Amino acid sequence: MTHAWRASESPALVVATKGGCVRPGGRWAVDGRPAHLRKACEASLKALGVARIDLYQLHAPDDRVRFEDSVGALAELRTAGKIAHVGLSNVSVAQIRAAQAIVPIVSVQNRCNPYDLRAFREGVVAHCEREKIAFLPYSPVGGSRGVAQLRADPALGAVGAAHGATAPQVALAWLLAKSSVTIPIPGASRAESAVSSFAARQVVLTEAELAELDAAFGLGTS
Repeated sequence: MTHAWRASESPALVVATKGGCVRPGGRWAVDGRPAHLRKACEASLKALGVARIDLYQLHAPDDRVRFEDSVGALAELRTAGKIAHVGLSNVSVAQIRAAQAIVPIVSVQNRCNPYDLRAFREGVVAHCEREKIAFLPYSPVGGSRGVAQLRADPALGAVGAAHGATAPQVALAWLLAKSSVTIPIPGASRAESAVSSFAARQVVLTEAELAELDAAFGLGTS
């Protein structure tokens, strides 16, 4: 384990991970049983080499398990000092509220990008804003296939040309501008991709550009 991963020794570093999924035969499967979540958390503590995980998120609700039971397991891990903060992923506003009745929720990680706007349309982002919960959109550029779609998007291309930015950078800048609680988490298989994504923070969109992109993506329409 490298020294850089030890969050307790680096105040600027926050270690976040998730529990509640397994990989039988290489496929993804949800497992929100309290016993599994406790076991998964212990495994993450050992793998990360830390005594406490800064942010531990429920990977997804498990239809076979009462949602409140899954969240309750994370609340118990927080009380035990195994995790500092609890987050959720792939949840609705109703589920966020149910979880908040059990334990403070500091983050919500749902899929969100210009071509998947359910988090906006279903009120998840708005609820996070009201409750001061960090919204962590995953797949913010839609993965490898999404990047190709973004690069072919005329609206993103026009705005990007005005800023000397790539279409994925504009998409990330748009997400950042849509809400003060949003922290996109783009994946990267290459170092240069991570650097490029980080540079999106320097792209400051005008109100006219934001409105243009909203219209292009159909935000606010049925």
